[in-house]
Amino acid sequence: MRLRMLAAVLAGAGAAGAAAGLMATSAWLISRAALHPPVLHLMVAIVAVRAFGIGRGVLRYAERLAGHDAALRALGRTRTRIFAHLAKVAPAGLADFRRADLARRLCDDVDAVLDLLTRVVLPYAVAVLVGAGSVLLIGSLSVPAGVTLALGLLLVGAGVPALQSRASRRADGRLAPLRGSLATATADLAHGLPDLIAYGAVDDRLRKLAATGASLREAERRSSAMAGMAAAVTAVATGLCLLVGLAAGAVAVRGGVLQGELLAVVVLTPLAVFETVGALPASAQRFAACRASVRRLREVLDAPSPVVVPASPAGVPAGPHTLRLENVSAGWVPGRAVLRDVSLTLAPGDRVALVGPSGSGKSTVAALLVRFLDPSSGRATLDGVDLRSFTPERVREIVGYLPEDAYLFDTTIAANLRIARPSASEQELRAALASARLLDWVDSLPQGLETPVGEHGMSLSGGQRRRLALARALLAGFEILILDEPTEHLDDETASALTRDLLAAAGDRTVLLITHRPGFAASVDRVVTLGESPAGRYASVR
Repeated sequence: MRLRMLAAVLAGAGAAGAAAGLMATSAWLISRAALHPPVLHLMVAIVAVRAFGIGRGVLRYAERLAGHDAALRALGRTRTRIFAHLAKVAPAGLADFRRADLARRLCDDVDAVLDLLTRVVLPYAVAVLVGAGSVLLIGSLSVPAGVTLALGLLLVGAGVPALQSRASRRADGRLAPLRGSLATATADLAHGLPDLIAYGAVDDRLRKLAATGASLREAERRSSAMAGMAAAVTAVATGLCLLVGLAAGAVAVRGGVLQGELLAVVVLTPLAVFETVGALPASAQRFAACRASVRRLREVLDAPSPVVVPASPAGVPAGPHTLRLENVSAGWVPGRAVLRDVSLTLAPGDRVALVGPSGSGKSTVAALLVRFLDPSSGRATLDGVDLRSFTPERVREIVGYLPEDAYLFDTTIAANLRIARPSASEQELRAALASARLLDWVDSLPQGLETPVGEHGMSLSGGQRRRLALARALLAGFEILILDEPTEHLDDETASALTRDLLAAAGDRTVLLITHRPGFAASVDRVVTLGESPAGRYASVR
């Protein structure tokens, strides 16, 4: 990437230098031609004008190609790095982030990396090279004009951006967080609209959304005001350099120090130079916004992993497997335990129901068993080996977790199933659907396996969504299956029927059924109840 960025800088400097050379050569050519010299005296300048004109376009294209190639590669690596870290720390490590805000960071804030390279680093590098060369050229013809040009370039390229950055730091620094807040509020409004309408809370949410939008507009207005001020200062500096160059050049011509045809070079060359340097205030302003985005990305990358990955992972013994919790204490927030001294054993082929009221820590138990979370004390073991001796990915190849809100992607039934096993054949898909008691319904659909399920699976009923998620888990081939509240929001009769189907579909797999309904005792081998005592939460078995 560095070589591509260096190539972009050199090509950009060449393009800007060609623009300045075109202006200088054209000015000299016109002035010289006015004296009616022999045409052969003008041939070199004529060829140079053509070369600079063609070279500017070619080099500008090369700069765009190399610069965007480098920036897009950096963008891809950054987005992959962010996504890989999210996958590593989710869900326990992302408790402080909202979903819509995370999506904004993964999309818009990562895109700021592209702007940082193409709209900040590249323009400044090009401007430094071209500005220095132009000052040397003009200074060799007229020292006062060269000094004035240097001061003007420093004002536009350094002074204005510094003042602009100080004035607009608060406004631009607020843009990315405000956009994230606006995205989160909009997503909440869209997803929660039925409930908001039912409770008459839509107007209040709209007022809050409008207030966030107003704050964002105000920050953007201040940012735009700074850009306007920078454009005005650039125009004034350009005009002053032209006037000083004209005055100093005229004095030099009258004194015989400067040839008359070079006066146009001294006066007009700064126009081309300021065309390049004039973009720096906007680059500096964009840098303030990029810095805020980079800070937000750093917050994601600094999110600590809730599990420890071993340097030398242990090998997993051959199955069947026994999964245990031994006097574990754990919590989602450091220092705040949700579970205390809880023990649980899942032997091969066990059917265990874990029941308890909401907030008793049932989902925390599931998180421990699939290594979304590590215990603060005690240990979780697989065949007597601490789970922390295995990589989280290896544990999740054996222990499958079907959460209450298992996500269905806005694609077809087949594509949702193949998330578990991309290479699965149609027959394997149909077998998984049959095990989940869903195949007859799929066969009744005009498009069969290619039927879209809609956003979040909204084209399906609640029971169909759960069965499809179960079919996906069965297709993955987990040896131990954790079903977290699979009958949530269903009436008792439907819940009992679905539970029997889910357990039957699991076959001879070990199953942990997490539920707050205590009436499933007849469907499982034993029931473990999570309760609470003055000493903390406990587990009792019957």
